[in-house]
Amino acid sequence: IFHPLKEHIMTLAINDPAPDFAGKDQDNQPIQLADFVGKKLVLYFYPKDNTPGCTFQACNLRDNYAALQEAGYEVVGVSTDGVASHKWFVENKQLPFRLIADEDHSIHEKYGTWVQKSMFGKKYWGTARITFVIDEQGKIEKIIDRVKTMGHASQIL
Repeated sequence: IFHPLKEHIMTLAINDPAPDFAGKDQDNQPIQLADFVGKKLVLYFYPKDNTPGCTFQACNLRDNYAALQEAGYEVVGVSTDGVASHKWFVENKQLPFRLIADEDHSIHEKYGTWVQKSMFGKKYWGTARITFVIDEQGKIEKIIDRVKTMGHASQIL
């Protein structure tokens, strides 16, 4: 259950073990951290399917997917959008990677990406655009918290 008054925000650091997660992808298939043991994982958190910044980011990762795979990376996106929204986003933008529907924010909370934001003086809770690069042993290798939506793949590589 989400508690809007909760002050505790998880902070992760380089070399920390990546928090375990389990969810459903755009095809309603189960997906979890254990699926990526022995592989490098780019786990990127983004606010919303089909919004300009998130679309630039997803398309940049799509356009550089071959280079990312060549470097040994699997890519997985996470947002609070549902399975149907993710399915449309993947099909419409021809994304070659999986997106996790984290509608209850449980994965966001484990990674510290569900944060209080402010717009026009109004406070609300939403997704911090942060990418975690996780090594083959499940440790956090890199944290990108100043994501360049149009150049994100080069930040990873």
